[in-house]
Amino acid sequence: MLDNFSTQDLKDKFKNNKNFKMATYVIGGVFVLVIGYFLYRQFIWSPANEKSKDAYWVGLNYAGQDSTDLAIEELAGVVKKYDGKIGGENAQFVLARQYMAKGEFKKALEELEGVELNDTYLSAMSIGLQGDCQSELKNYEKAMDLYVEASEKSVNEFTTPMYLFKAGLVAEKLKSFDKATEYYTIIRDDYPTYANQKAIEKFIARSSNQKVK
Repeated sequence: MLDNFSTQDLKDKFKNNKNFKMATYVIGGVFVLVIGYFLYRQFIWSPANEKSKDAYWVGLNYAGQDSTDLAIEELAGVVKKYDGKIGGENAQFVLARQYMAKGEFKKALEELEGVELNDTYLSAMSIGLQGDCQSELKNYEKAMDLYVEASEKSVNEFTTPMYLFKAGLVAEKLKSFDKATEYYTIIRDDYPTYANQKAIEKFIARSSNQKVK
C-alpha cells in the first residue's frame, strides 16, 4: 500500500484537497514553532539565564552595605536586562526590598507583584512582603489576606507562623478579634517554638477578651 503512495499522489492531494492542504499547513506551522522554541531555549534563553544568575550580585552587595540608592540603580538595570530569567527575578525581589527600605511601598509592590521565584521560601516571603507594603499603606484588609496567603504558600516552621502572627496583628487593627484569636491559636497549637518566642498566650488572651465597640 505504501509502495503505491507516491510523491505525485501527495502533490495531487495537496493541490486538490483543501482540508488536506489546511492540515498540512497547520502541522507544518506547529513543527516550525516547536523547533523554533527548542532552538531559542537551547541557544538563546538558557545561556542568558545562566549568565543572569551572577548579574545581580553587585546590587546585592550594595544592599548589604546599606547603599540603597546604588543598589536600586544597579538592580533596576539587571531586572530590565534579565526579566524572566532567574537572576532577573531574584534582582527584582531584592530591588523591592530596597524600595521598602526607602519607604517607597507602592514601587515595592509593583516589583513584588511581578516577580516569579523558584525558591519556595522566597515565594512565600514575596507574598508576605506585599502584605507588609499594604500594611504600611494602611490597606489592612489586603494585608491580612496576603499574610494568610503567604502562611499557606509553603507550610513550614519559619514563614508559616511568622505570617500568621502578622495576620493576627492586622486582624486586631481591623477589630476582627475572632480571626486574630484563630491565627494566634493555630500558632500555639501547631508551632510551639515560635509560640514560645512570641509569648503567644498573651496575644490570645488580648484578642479573645476584646469586644467590637
